[in-house]
Amino acid sequence: MTFEIALVLGILAISLVLFISEVIRMDVVALLVLGALAVTGLVDSNQAFAGFSNSAVITVWAMFILSEGLTRTGIADIIGRQVMRLAGRREIAMITVIMITGAVLSAFMNNIGVAALMLPVVVEVARRTRIAPSRLLMPLAYSTLLGGLMTLIGTPPNLLISESMVLNGYEPFELFDFTPLGGIVMVVGVAFVALAGRFMLPKTRAARDKHVSQRSLRSRYKLQERTFMLRVPTDSILVGKTLAESRIGTSTGLIILSLFRNGRSETLPGRQIVLRAGDGLLVQGRVDQFRELRRWSDLVIEREAPVLKSMVASKVMYAAVTISDSSPVVSELVRHAAFRTRFDVAVVGIMRRGSYRLTNLTYMPIKAGDRVLVQGEIDAIAQLEKFSDFSAVEICTEEELAEYHPSERMFVVRLPKHSSLAEETLAKSRLADVFDFRLLAVFRDGELKVMPRGDEVLLGGDLLLIEGQHSDLDVLRGLQELEIDTKVPANVTPFESERLTLMDATLDPRSSLAGRTVGELNFRERYGIELAGIWREGETVGTELADERLQIGDALLLLGPRDRLQLLSSDSDFLILTPLGQEPPDTRRAPLAAAIMLAVVLAVMAGYAPISVAAVIGGTIMVLTGCLNMEQAYRAIDWRAIFLIAGMLPLGTAMQETGAAEYLANQVMDLLGDAGPWPVIMGLYILTAMATMIIPTAALVVLMSPIVLSAMGDLNVAPETAMMAVAMAASASFTSPISHPANILVMGPGGYRFVDYLKVGVPLTIVVFITVMVLLPILWPLVPV
Repeated sequence: MTFEIALVLGILAISLVLFISEVIRMDVVALLVLGALAVTGLVDSNQAFAGFSNSAVITVWAMFILSEGLTRTGIADIIGRQVMRLAGRREIAMITVIMITGAVLSAFMNNIGVAALMLPVVVEVARRTRIAPSRLLMPLAYSTLLGGLMTLIGTPPNLLISESMVLNGYEPFELFDFTPLGGIVMVVGVAFVALAGRFMLPKTRAARDKHVSQRSLRSRYKLQERTFMLRVPTDSILVGKTLAESRIGTSTGLIILSLFRNGRSETLPGRQIVLRAGDGLLVQGRVDQFRELRRWSDLVIEREAPVLKSMVASKVMYAAVTISDSSPVVSELVRHAAFRTRFDVAVVGIMRRGSYRLTNLTYMPIKAGDRVLVQGEIDAIAQLEKFSDFSAVEICTEEELAEYHPSERMFVVRLPKHSSLAEETLAKSRLADVFDFRLLAVFRDGELKVMPRGDEVLLGGDLLLIEGQHSDLDVLRGLQELEIDTKVPANVTPFESERLTLMDATLDPRSSLAGRTVGELNFRERYGIELAGIWREGETVGTELADERLQIGDALLLLGPRDRLQLLSSDSDFLILTPLGQEPPDTRRAPLAAAIMLAVVLAVMAGYAPISVAAVIGGTIMVLTGCLNMEQAYRAIDWRAIFLIAGMLPLGTAMQETGAAEYLANQVMDLLGDAGPWPVIMGLYILTAMATMIIPTAALVVLMSPIVLSAMGDLNVAPETAMMAVAMAASASFTSPISHPANILVMGPGGYRFVDYLKVGVPLTIVVFITVMVLLPILWPLVPV
């Protein structure tokens, strides 16, 4: 083994670890691989960036645009009507028609795009036919993978396999070279799922009509057991305050569904509604969490404690830090940035529009260049300049703090001897999140502890120096006064009203909301609705929805006025699963979009243009003819996939040129070579199929192609047969939700768990493997060279 081979294999091993661990995004890993290969001289600069001009990469992004054009012109609505007409109401017929439809579309469109296009259609078909969505959605996802096997443009691995052959001096696969083998595999796969696989699919109760659908959503997300009534007493401190000032919603994560007053109700009342004595508030959330917060009203304000304030003031300093572009805290919320843990300081304000914002900091995202006001002990402030997270650190003088008024915001409270808060840690408190309180010091038995950490245990009799607003303690007492009634009368539920509606949705595969927390997104402010629940891996998740990061495949329960929810149907971040009577899409350009796609296919078949050129021209014509606009075209491209493929292609080149591919092929040959070429091909197929569970398929094909070519060269046979086998193995990613984005997409809406994919996916993978191995000698016999 030469040094260059060892270096390439080292880079390969590190990239695989990063892919599997997901510590770094896959596209970033690919770019790191590209940079490492260029810096070490394993590839030159032209080879390093050749992936971005590679015809396979160009074809992939052009096909994203063509797929989006077909979607935007209302093909989904046409398909839905045809599926209903052809399949009737029998489950076996429905599965068959859905899978064949998804497979045929995926032969010419992007797999993920077809899954996203068909998902709302299948959910609506399930509702009308009273078949559980869990019986139809996994077959839909698998059909897009099976359909991708049928043509060169059906899936990126096929294109990359063909391109790899071109780069190594072989003839590329033609558009329909995959069709005989892929078509039979598709038919066998559909037959298996429809006849046998469906008995392994989970059964969940199907929604029958609009009202049952609403009730089933409440039951699925356990809303009814988390709905209760709060009543405002006559002499409450909260009387005369707005809902925003009361912090009833923000303090406990409760959603205020309705306000009842004088026999009338107002659904989803505005934040500026003023509370009156006797008001009833129907809320949804955790009553135990609400009671937990109310315990803090035990605190007693000690009006005069100047000595304690001065003692703490002499030990605490303030500084203004500027966040650097490279800091890991960029894009993090204040509560998740962990300034206290990382830098031993607390965030007390962020500069916005020329002045410091001092309240409601919890869910503010931190931006590069932000000027953040922090507070800490003198030693901790002095250490801030050592952190690369900050491009500038300025110690604040008393004059600069005049706007902040730190002395006026400090007050001392006493924890009563027998308080229920005694013997508990600060970490269990939500005061910093809710009221922007910061515990500066604890005075106990003559000792002063400044800036205590979250594991500090509170004791009865402690004096606590808190920084915040005095008025917030009154609000806290107001929460204590609210009367709780967990038995909600049936006649006050707002869920059946026309004004307040529940809607099931999921994130579009290209959604910009994936990875962001619910609190950061603030659904109420952004959309005028509430996120009432998240369904993930077969169960509701999170007791603190605000802290949950949204993921592709999550099913989201949205709550709000019907007109607001209907607006989401045109929002590209969401796929709507519950019909609310939206206007049907405009399908007038559907024939035009279909004609353009057909022209692309015919041009390639006739040899008028390479597939990359035909696809780019077709996408451009779709934009010119109004099937979609340029912004929609840009958004349709999955840039993460493009950068992943372009970044990993130089690794394939390096493996080929340094001999690393031949070295790995020799290891395979030492293990299986004596048995002949077919066992080697079977081994490569099984290795590829297993690797799809942990490695992105596009990256996997780039890595496997040079190994397959070297192995076939050692066996003195043409590589077409083995390359076809690897292409089939890479695209048949059935065994887990993470094997392919289409599998993840249906996970939440179908209510699937990880094990459900194993129950159906493993047998289907075995069936496909047997089918491919039986057909390869017939359709792609080995040719000696």
